[in-house]
Amino acid sequence: MKPIIQLHNISDINSFVKNKTNHPLVTVVDFSKADEYIENGTRISADFYAIMFKNYCANKLRYGRQTYDFQEGSLICIAPKQVLTMDNEIEKNDNMMGWGLFFHPDLLRGTSLGNKMAEYTFFSYETAEALHLSDKEKQTLYDCVQKIETELQENIDSYSQNLIVTNIELLLNYCLRYYGRQFITRKNTNSSTVSQIESLLKNYFKSDIKVSGLPTVKYLADRVHLSASYLSDLLKKETGMNAQDHIHYYLIEEAKTILLNSDNSISEIAYSLGFDYPQYFSKLFKQKTGQTPIEYRNLN
Repeated sequence: MKPIIQLHNISDINSFVKNKTNHPLVTVVDFSKADEYIENGTRISADFYAIMFKNYCANKLRYGRQTYDFQEGSLICIAPKQVLTMDNEIEKNDNMMGWGLFFHPDLLRGTSLGNKMAEYTFFSYETAEALHLSDKEKQTLYDCVQKIETELQENIDSYSQNLIVTNIELLLNYCLRYYGRQFITRKNTNSSTVSQIESLLKNYFKSDIKVSGLPTVKYLADRVHLSASYLSDLLKKETGMNAQDHIHYYLIEEAKTILLNSDNSISEIAYSLGFDYPQYFSKLFKQKTGQTPIEYRNLN
């Protein structure tokens, strides 16, 4: 396995694709001009965010479990420290168009955007969960990138950071909107996933809970071949509850059944449901029902 190439700063990515550095914390790369041929199996990790759109790629890109081919013309968003693998070499093409926006977390420190980056959960999606864009959507995002690139051509002054960060935030908000649209347009697939999750949880609380403890979001995501972030967002869009909410729902339903159909103590019930500490069970039960387990048992 090849060693991981570490890209620590914006100058590193510009050197990597032979692009000019105009700002120490942010850059825009025109992939039609970049020299981006990378040896098969190369692994790359960066200390900055990356948002990339291409309609053609000289390599296929992989992170997480799956490979994604950029020929479909889609957008992926990558958080710092994620490891990318370039593989499946293919011949170059004259129509290698696209762009990349790369920005370091230091650019966002002290800004309102820096405080809300966790809301953009698509940075944790895998490449197979990329954003598929309409021509109009492609143009809207490209307009945002062009505004950033235009600002990078100016001399850095007291307004530079605010203008650049504002346009990055605008682009990210459009990505949120377009992912919302994508969840809607894939309704049939999403409904199937919701059904799978419900079946998984029903079966889990009937059998695996006593052996394996509480199920995790990652457990559910692995079973339906999605990343944890994508699954949670999909479920939230379809049902109003994220993946953790679904786990808690089935947990509380199982707890109610045991409370009303057994004389087991609260501690015994908590341990049987996979809790290491009974007080955590009681706290969650009251949070979800408004009653302690004892109050629920006594009132029903």
